[in-house]
Amino acid sequence: MDNKVIVSLLASAFLVVSCGVKEEVKDDEGVETALVAEPNQVNVSVLEKRDFKHELISNGKVNAANSVDLYFETNDLIKKINVENGDFVKKGEVIAVLDRFKLRNRMKQAKDEHERAYIDLQDVLIGQGYSPEDTTRVPKAILSLAKIKSGYDRSKIQYELACHDFDNAELIAPFDGQIANLFIKEMNQPKAGEPFCRIIGSKGLEVDFQVLESELPLLRKGNKVGISPYAYKDVNVQGIVSEVNPLVDVAGMVKVKAAVGVNPDLFEGMNVKVKVQRAVGDALIVPKEAIVLRSGRKVLFKLTNNKAYWVYVETDLENSDSYTLVENKDLAEGDTIVVSGTLNLAHESPVLVKEIL
Repeated sequence: MDNKVIVSLLASAFLVVSCGVKEEVKDDEGVETALVAEPNQVNVSVLEKRDFKHELISNGKVNAANSVDLYFETNDLIKKINVENGDFVKKGEVIAVLDRFKLRNRMKQAKDEHERAYIDLQDVLIGQGYSPEDTTRVPKAILSLAKIKSGYDRSKIQYELACHDFDNAELIAPFDGQIANLFIKEMNQPKAGEPFCRIIGSKGLEVDFQVLESELPLLRKGNKVGISPYAYKDVNVQGIVSEVNPLVDVAGMVKVKAAVGVNPDLFEGMNVKVKVQRAVGDALIVPKEAIVLRSGRKVLFKLTNNKAYWVYVETDLENSDSYTLVENKDLAEGDTIVVSGTLNLAHESPVLVKEIL
């Protein structure tokens, strides 16, 4: 092919491509992308004045209102145990019995010693010229000396102790309650100084907790409290403040007791969360999630004509889910506030209401 022809063809192709590019650029320049800002979807509520339940949160421990450790008074073998841990017993019920063989023999020996001492006492009195049949005529000093010489008083004490031990070979429930801390088995000897078991009384339970000195104005005897064991998240028990100890310790804490009825989900020694509520007079109340921080200050979004306007606010009291608002000239009862969806809001942001709470 002729070189001139080839050059001509190439030039023509270049012109065609160039023209196409120009046209495409021109088309691009004429295109405009319009980004439409969609309103934020939010939940709102209406500000109203109502009673506010001020809450005080503390940690506590459950204790029985009446409980006692039971002991055997001697270390003889345990012959029979009639209960197990968790059993309920009635007042006067026999919990366990010791082997009485040795106890019976000790009582007989003590009785013999006491009778022998009585004979010795009579001999001493006769030797002093007094009739042992009528000790009222014997001078007190002489009678006292005669009892010492004969060992009468000492033997009497030993006999009474032996009778006491024999009579107390049975462990008796002092009141209605539940058995706990029973670990020893039959035909074993109870360890000296250690309780055989504990009875947790059925009168109810108490919760001991502490509050700060500054929180004392929130507490009154008779206040209702909510009690939630950490072991059971879905258990909530009601109690009543029964005692406020009138003493502030070195750490600035005050001990408080709350009375709780019998509840199968609460055990002595259990750790619980205590919530004390006190009704405060009419106040503007907002949910905690409605408050956000802007530049380190608390802000509330007020809804007006489908736009969110932020208002700087100050809060006073709080509980687990709400605040009370300090009086604010830009807020009043009946105003609509944004409760959720505040994360991306700015001043005068358009909003779309999903739900009124």
